Amino acid sequence: MDGLGFDDLKLFARVAALGTLSAVARERDVPVSQVSRSLSRIEKACGARLIHRSTHGLALTAEGETFLGYCQRLGHTLEELEGEFDAQSREPSGLVRVAASTVIAQYLLLPSLNALSEKHPRLRVELEVSDLLVDMARGGIDIAIRTTSSLADTMVARPIGTLGRGLYASPAYAARAGLPAHPDELGSHRLVANSAATQLNHWPFIIDGRSVKLPIEGYWRSNDTGMAANMVLQGLGIGRLATIAAEPLVRQGRLLPVLAGFVDPQPVPIHAVIAGARQRLPKIRACIDHWAAWIGQFQAATPEDAASTR
Repeated sequence: MDGLGFDDLKLFARVAALGTLSAVARERDVPVSQVSRSLSRIEKACGARLIHRSTHGLALTAEGETFLGYCQRLGHTLEELEGEFDAQSREPSGLVRVAASTVIAQYLLLPSLNALSEKHPRLRVELEVSDLLVDMARGGIDIAIRTTSSLADTMVARPIGTLGRGLYASPAYAARAGLPAHPDELGSHRLVANSAATQLNHWPFIIDGRSVKLPIEGYWRSNDTGMAANMVLQGLGIGRLATIAAEPLVRQGRLLPVLAGFVDPQPVPIHAVIAGARQRLPKIRACIDHWAAWIGQFQAATPEDAASTR
């Protein structure tokens, strides 16, 4: 196995995780032929067929499964070694791949990156932005920012804040159409709905001391939380938005709260999810500590915290 390096081990692990050479090539921004040649060289060095290739995709052989186990263990060992050096130098470094929903990435993580860079200049962050839950191992994700509490046994979650939702409209919409004084008046307004996470279209209120959910159809719809927020900002209608995104915009005068006295924000914890073995890496800890502190700067001022004391 002379001639194999750590990059070869990483490449094989990514081929096994992603299942196609083209996906690995896109991830590395290289031609598929280069990945194929590297894989053939790895198999030649091992003296064994590691992957079955067919029209249906790739499948590991028994030898490939064994080799993958060693690749993963050696990869983790290398990361731990890098972490030890980082810990000794007290300066976290390296690339951290982070998965988050569109609205959390745009309105929470993105504004925090300059401060993170100033604190840890050797850290680099790659954002994987989607409202869909990603497979962290398959996607090579180091940290996933999630509100879900459903985790695989190999994952750990650290709470870094809370996320509630409220109703908002732009000043332009309010000037044009007015704002409702009671939830019953929402039917006469243009509303922004989510076409993917339809559970978000049951807007919760507390009316006369009772919890009430009103289903809304939405004059405007989007499958993307960030686009829904932009629709509201553009003055298209009233939308239910995450308070961590909306409240800073309220302070900037770009949004107005709607029915604040009736809305039930239903706060849920925001977690930073990581593979258990990786939580000790200084680069991972540095990012999570930074985002927990970043959220903490304004979390106490958001409506869900006030609501939780009622």
